[in-house]
Order: sequence, then structure tokens, then C-alpha cells
Amino acid sequence: GVWRQTRALLFKNCLIKCRTKKSSVQEVLFPLFFLFWLILMSMMHPHRNYGEVANTNLGTLDTSMLVNFVIGYTPPTRMAREIMKKVAFDNFEDGIITEEYLSEEELQEASAFKPSNFVGVVFNDAMSYQLRFPDSVAMSSIYTESR
Repeated sequence: GVWRQTRALLFKNCLIKCRTKKSSVQEVLFPLFFLFWLILMSMMHPHRNYGEVANTNLGTLDTSMLVNFVIGYTPPTRMAREIMKKVAFDNFEDGIITEEYLSEEELQEASAFKPSNFVGVVFNDAMSYQLRFPDSVAMSSIYTESR
């Protein structure tokens, strides 16, 4: 029955492996070679851990640079409005001009026509966002690690 067929199949496979020694050795050595290569490459480019940065007083903010500064944001949700209101009025005496846009496409069109003092903010959800500068995108991140 089944046991005799299984035993015959195993015996056949052993005969094939013995008769084709070159390909059998390659089947074993190539994965070991690639594993060695990966280990060697990871040792040549180790992961860097950056130490903590001490708290430093940076002094007062020069608000003259923020005159006529425009921050556009999308989508116009309640949470986004609260965050942008806090950014505009709680941190600066004169306030920063904030504009809300219904879609990311509208934000991109507005940034194309606005001067260089325009920054776009695209809220992904309540806890993450992307900053959009003219002709570039910057991801918000406090801690970055090597990729």
C-alpha cells in the first residue's frame, strides 16, 4: 500500500541525489553562501543607535520670519481645526494664517500659486500627518532609524 509507495519514492529520490552530486551540493551550498553574504553585509553596515539629545534652551523665536506665513491643511475635520487653531493663536501673538482645503489636490494647487511661505499639512488621522512644502514632502517623525 501506501508505505511501500512512500518507501519506493524515498529510495528513488536518494538515487537521484547520489547520481547528481554536483546539483545536490549546489542545493546545499548556495543558500549557505547567500546567508554568509547577508551576514557579512549586515556587519559592514551596522545599525546606528543615536544617543539622547540633552534639553537645551533655544532662546526666543524670531517671529519676523513668520509674517504673512500661511499654513494650509486638509481634511477639514474637527480635530484638525482644533490643532491648527492651537498652532495659529496659542504659540504666536499675531497668529499665523491658516486655510483649510477640502482635498489634498486643492492643497497642492494652492501651494503652486502661493509664495514660498506656504506650508501644507495633510492629516492622515488624529495622531499622524505629513508636511507639504513647495515641490517636496516631509514625513513627521521624532525618531528616525536606518532603513
